[in-house]
Amino acid sequence: MRVSHPNDAYETVHRQFAWQVPEFFNMAELCCSRWARSAKHQHATAILEHQTGGQAPLTWTFAQLQTAANELSTQLVALGVQKGDRVAIVMPQRFETAVAYMAVLQMGAVAMPLSMLFGPEALAFRVEDSGAAVALCDEASTPILANLKKECLGLKTVLDVSKELKLPKSNLSSQKKFRSVQTKADDPAILIYTSGTTGNPKGALIPHRALIGNLTGFVGSQNWFGFEPHAPSEVSLSMSTLPTGSQAIFWSPADWAWTGGLMDALLPSLYFGRPIVAFKGRFSPELAFEILHTHGITHSFLFPTALKAMMKAQANPRQQYNIVLKGLMSAGEAVGDAVFAYCRDELGVVVNEMFGQTEINYVVGNCQVFWPSKAGSMGRGYPGHQVAVMNEQGQICKPGEPGEVVVNRFDRHGHPDPVFFLGYWKNPSATQAKYTGHWCRTGDVAFEDDDGYLWYQGRTDDMFKSAGYRIGPGEIENCLVKHPAVMNAAVVPKPDADRGALVKAYVVLSPEFVVQRASVQDVSNFERQVIEDLQRHVRGLLAPYEYPKEIEFIEQLPMTTTGKVQRRFLRLQEEERARQKM
Repeated sequence: MRVSHPNDAYETVHRQFAWQVPEFFNMAELCCSRWARSAKHQHATAILEHQTGGQAPLTWTFAQLQTAANELSTQLVALGVQKGDRVAIVMPQRFETAVAYMAVLQMGAVAMPLSMLFGPEALAFRVEDSGAAVALCDEASTPILANLKKECLGLKTVLDVSKELKLPKSNLSSQKKFRSVQTKADDPAILIYTSGTTGNPKGALIPHRALIGNLTGFVGSQNWFGFEPHAPSEVSLSMSTLPTGSQAIFWSPADWAWTGGLMDALLPSLYFGRPIVAFKGRFSPELAFEILHTHGITHSFLFPTALKAMMKAQANPRQQYNIVLKGLMSAGEAVGDAVFAYCRDELGVVVNEMFGQTEINYVVGNCQVFWPSKAGSMGRGYPGHQVAVMNEQGQICKPGEPGEVVVNRFDRHGHPDPVFFLGYWKNPSATQAKYTGHWCRTGDVAFEDDDGYLWYQGRTDDMFKSAGYRIGPGEIENCLVKHPAVMNAAVVPKPDADRGALVKAYVVLSPEFVVQRASVQDVSNFERQVIEDLQRHVRGLLAPYEYPKEIEFIEQLPMTTTGKVQRRFLRLQEEERARQKM
């Protein structure tokens, strides 16, 4: 039985919601062109580049963004790029990266984001598989892509956008014309390759309409992102623009080359005509606090790894920094109640955890302004998305029963959900395998509680059994992070002849304990004492079978470019070690 709460407006928001998807829709038109044409908005800041060392930030207006995009689109046409062609974009957070996306999208071409963190082999596979003939780069990535031309014969041109667009800002204020290509809402816009944790990466083809499908999750996870409604009846769910005078300003360290940075930060911020802060350097907790303080960031997406590092670095940040966050989203891994409490008590904002994936982004989450966030919960289906938990037999699970999270192609009113991807690039069999009827399978395990909230258990391939008990790593990792010695942790099965598997934890020590370890003479004894303390800590909070029988310290966990822990590599490492002992 569902339990209602006094401040829970979830059902009210859902009942009054309906998708509005026009036949023709283009991401660049709604994110930039319409603002650049507006006499009232064209000089509003679109991109704000943070500079270190006390330097003033670089600011770029919507008019300047559009002018630069028009110029780049003209160059791409001259290179032979046509509607539907894939164009690789290999750049960090910076003005030119936003220009590249707007230029490619308004042409009707397909933007293919590639992370600067990819190695040559990963880049080569994606460029070759996509058939991209042009790559847009900056001074750092141009040499890397230029070298790939030798093995990627289809790659004809590597264009250094940072050089091509080096114009005085005054010259960018006058609009350069370019006739945008009219696209349908179902036309492809973005090709993003999945992380490839099993087999080769798959290219998820995202249509223009997916931006519309993202919006309920974006505004929900950001506590309505500047709309500041006082009651559900006051919410305008058309979400075409923000009210006059909104002061919302967004920042996230999430790379604009992956879904979390592109679809959850850059594009929706620009869609609502609000500025987004860009920074092309490496993340650090100190940098995060500096950006939040310096620019008065009101809304952010900070993945759990970042929040854990910030929590360990600054226990009481508001004693030193002015933090004015009104909305904070986190995704990628479970936040856990320790980080949840830190955000609430020390950052002054309740974190809204969200769940989605490249193929169907922003489908589940919390929204503290309209329904209470539960610490550690994935949340509930955002308006317009029909979400359920399904067992291996294809049946919807009862509350409390774990199963795979699935999302229906149609919302609760029977209307098509625009968030869905078009399919995997050149891989119809993988696309077909993604679905059971109208239900899209996510590969993530969760259970639903009596209030309709989902609770993450892990990837289907992260779950394992030990002595007959089914174990998900998330709860144990969350418990470990509560200990002051732990910066981060990953739990995997270690093969065992008697139990099938032992619970093993890989632990990254917190900076404080790294210093302590360096100061002692007997390091082995110090680590043994920490291990015993961690095991007692977990045994005192979780079930007896869940505590890690073995703990190994590691300098850093293997991570995807999207900030997720790659447990698969650690699991394979354990399996290889076991084989070597046989």
